[in-house]
Amino acid sequence: MSVSVQNLTKNYSGQLAVNNVSFDIKPGEIVGFLGPNGAGKTTTMKILTCFIPQTSGNVSVCGYDVVKDPLKVRKLIGYLPEHNPLYKEMYVKEYLNFVAGLYKIKNKKSRVAELVEMTGLGKEQHKLISALSKGYRQRVGLAQSMLHDPKVLILDEPTSGLDPNQLVEIRSLIKEFGKEKTVIFSTHIMQEVQAICDRVLIINSGKLVADDNINALTAKVATGRCFIVELKDSEDIKFLKQLPVVEDVKQLANNKFKLFSNTNKDIREDIFTAVTQNSGILLELTEDASTVEDAFQKLTK
Repeated sequence: MSVSVQNLTKNYSGQLAVNNVSFDIKPGEIVGFLGPNGAGKTTTMKILTCFIPQTSGNVSVCGYDVVKDPLKVRKLIGYLPEHNPLYKEMYVKEYLNFVAGLYKIKNKKSRVAELVEMTGLGKEQHKLISALSKGYRQRVGLAQSMLHDPKVLILDEPTSGLDPNQLVEIRSLIKEFGKEKTVIFSTHIMQEVQAICDRVLIINSGKLVADDNINALTAKVATGRCFIVELKDSEDIKFLKQLPVVEDVKQLANNKFKLFSNTNKDIREDIFTAVTQNSGILLELTEDASTVEDAFQKLTK
């Protein structure tokens, strides 16, 4: 196993931040690590990267214990924390050369050039980090985390601040890296999880509440079916919420809603009848598959 976590617990002065969490991750897996704010994600990642010790339990990376062999573990891990710590007074290329020196990379010059190209920093490599946009600073952080070709890559909110074009490029880069390495990917953007990850871990109030591949996870939490409804005008939709077959209604846009059914039958006829009886004009009525976001909300509410 690349990463093995067994009965992990972290106690801060009587408060359980992580409560008896266990999971294993194999090489070649890209795993989404999800949870609400304060759920214990960052604490778990800090323990994995040897920043803080656990209260109890066992954690190993590529067979090395994070407490007994922290230096060996750190050599095997690439880490991009949520708050990307960079030396802003340094130039991009200067900073990456500095990091390469810390890792004692032999072909430092060629490796830095390779990562500059991979992360799309070519035009920015001679700029001060302080002069970069947030998106490009994220790219610098990602480049430094991958510079030493780690076996395990741990990314905490890696796509924060990226524009849509940059998102596509970084997604592709992470997926390519994850073909042979292990990637643990934490984010609040559920579309990113569905686009990048093979498997999802969901932690809530310090406890692991889900560990499954995306298709199996969404199927398990789907107690009924979902439907997209768009009305012509902004109307009172109490009549939709009051339908016996509707479990919940989520607003997607001004006049667009997602209805969660508590039955496995097709309720489009019921919805159509309810709208017309309330003098509404229906622009869209389609079935929608359950998503990771739906699973996340059900498991963490």
